[in-house]
Amino acid sequence: MEKKRITKLGVLLAVVLGLVGLLAGCSKSGAGSEDDGGEWAGQKINVQLIGDFAMETKTDPVTGDSVKGVEVLKEEFEKQHPGATVEFTLMPWEGYTEKTQAMITSGDADVYQMPGTVDFAPQGVLEPLQPYIDKDEEFDLDIFIENQVEGWKALGPDDDELQIYGLPFLGDARFIAYDKQLFDEWGVEYLSDHPTMEEVAEKAKQMTGKNPVTGEQNYGIWFRGDWSSAFTLIDLAEGQNGSWGSGFAWDEIQFTFDSPEMVNGLNWLLDMQELAPEGLVSNQGNEKWLTKENNIAIMLNQGPGDTIKPAYAQGLEDRIGIAQEFKNDEGVGGLFAGSPITIAKASENKDLAWEWVKFATSEYTQKYIYEEMGLVPSIKSAMEWDSVKDTELMLPVFEAMSTPWTPRYPWGSAQPRFILTSEVEAALTGERSAEEALTKAQKESTEWLENR
Repeated sequence: MEKKRITKLGVLLAVVLGLVGLLAGCSKSGAGSEDDGGEWAGQKINVQLIGDFAMETKTDPVTGDSVKGVEVLKEEFEKQHPGATVEFTLMPWEGYTEKTQAMITSGDADVYQMPGTVDFAPQGVLEPLQPYIDKDEEFDLDIFIENQVEGWKALGPDDDELQIYGLPFLGDARFIAYDKQLFDEWGVEYLSDHPTMEEVAEKAKQMTGKNPVTGEQNYGIWFRGDWSSAFTLIDLAEGQNGSWGSGFAWDEIQFTFDSPEMVNGLNWLLDMQELAPEGLVSNQGNEKWLTKENNIAIMLNQGPGDTIKPAYAQGLEDRIGIAQEFKNDEGVGGLFAGSPITIAKASENKDLAWEWVKFATSEYTQKYIYEEMGLVPSIKSAMEWDSVKDTELMLPVFEAMSTPWTPRYPWGSAQPRFILTSEVEAALTGERSAEEALTKAQKESTEWLENR
């Protein structure tokens, strides 16, 4: 009897030990606990994103399609980094600069989507990324479309040369869009892939008036006369082998807002205003653009967000053409745009933050921002995706992304930009001549630079 009892106890003990081992094995493989030596166990990062991102699935207001939320990014990142946790702070574009400044001052996030890298890096609040790139054998800068990395370089408080503080996350570009149907109705040859100012002006003139097929009033051209007008003007100067000026660090910058190329460019815009509908300065007159009743032939300074998704949503993709903005003799010109991803200097989990930066630029996330969000990827391999090849209008966008002025205009979100914009508006409203407006812009911007 005693022998049977011992045997039963032995069996019971073996079963208990087996269950303990099984539970331990489950814990080890599933949770990434600290006991298993998991690198990311217990680590957490907060990622700030700007735009139309949402946590959960929503309906796209343009296309009516369902759009997955960033919860899919959270799930995939945490799957790839067992034990880690990623949280998101999502904000709209409106007021993002001030909100980002408040967040980074308070140390609220580890990773930031930051178009204003050039403004934040000098504050010493961003982590330089070159050391991470150098020690990470799995990461290669060659994955990015040409000029995307260079465009986001900036100067930290102790830097003598431009450094990498952000890597390309969202791509963007500016280009000239046009309506092929109007060109056909007027019997005008489509814009060349790289048009000159003279070509655009000539064709815009030919298509201003009563449409010979529909009898409707058409306008040859349209451009925003308000917040983006400074960049439209700078591109015109670049198309004449001019520029906004020189330098990057504030103590080295010299503006040439009153150069002959800038004056000629503004006079060109004044001539084009005569071929456009009224309301340029208040962003009006383009209400029929990307509709079947469109009455404007050529649109300057357009972006993929303004054009690609709406064109396909309206079934107008075969009607829209894209030409490059004005370039100098080296093929360079136009605003460098988009959003890089950066690491906060104050982050307590910088290695995990770097893992997110790599994840944000991986094919998984880049496909998400393109196929779900309708945003522009920044990596070369995107040009081989079926989803991109099926969207022919994207191909000239990638070309536009590879040829803007880099690095990004250092004054692009500072007071000189708003001074120049104000003076372009003054010329467009007849308050001042082009020469007077740009002389004033040069004087006020130089004074601001000297007194900042």
